[in-house]
Amino acid sequence: MRNPVNRVLLGLLGLALVVLGGSALAAGLGMPVPSWWPFSGRDDVLLSAADRTRWRDEGWWWPVVIAALAVAALLALWWLLAQLRGKRLGTVRVGDPADSVLLRGRALERVLGEEVEAVPGVSRAAVSLKGSRTAPRARISLTVTPSADPAGVVAEVTETALARAGGSIGTGRLPGVLRLHGRGRGRRVQ
Repeated sequence: MRNPVNRVLLGLLGLALVVLGGSALAAGLGMPVPSWWPFSGRDDVLLSAADRTRWRDEGWWWPVVIAALAVAALLALWWLLAQLRGKRLGTVRVGDPADSVLLRGRALERVLGEEVEAVPGVSRAAVSLKGSRTAPRARISLTVTPSADPAGVVAEVTETALARAGGSIGTGRLPGVLRLHGRGRGRRVQ
């Protein structure tokens, strides 16, 4: 969700909040504001007493308000988590820049994951691509079997799977970070 549309929407929302808050502050401080502005002076309020109590006796009012606020809070939380989540590579450029094609990052992740899982001693692999279209990097999380030789697994993955993936997209060798997991804590190997 980190794209120009997201940044533009975030910028417009921030600008609207600054203008709204600034106009309320300016009116509250007694500064001149346009006559059509919703806040006209120091004693003006956002909602009058009649506006605040208008729907209070209606049975549907508070459930609708609470539901709308809950949906808004969940959407804001979803958006925040989307911003914090690491950016996965959507596409990878394959071939020379003059006559290249774009390959979906998920497709390369899936194929690379299947190839890594075929390495003896690996029981499970999760692959994600980071970086840019022209310089991708792989992050591979491996679960190894208890009888696996970690050095042999790392050598096999780097010499076969990462080298083959880099050769297929035209970068020679795909750089990667391997994270090995076994029965104990994970160990990061570069």
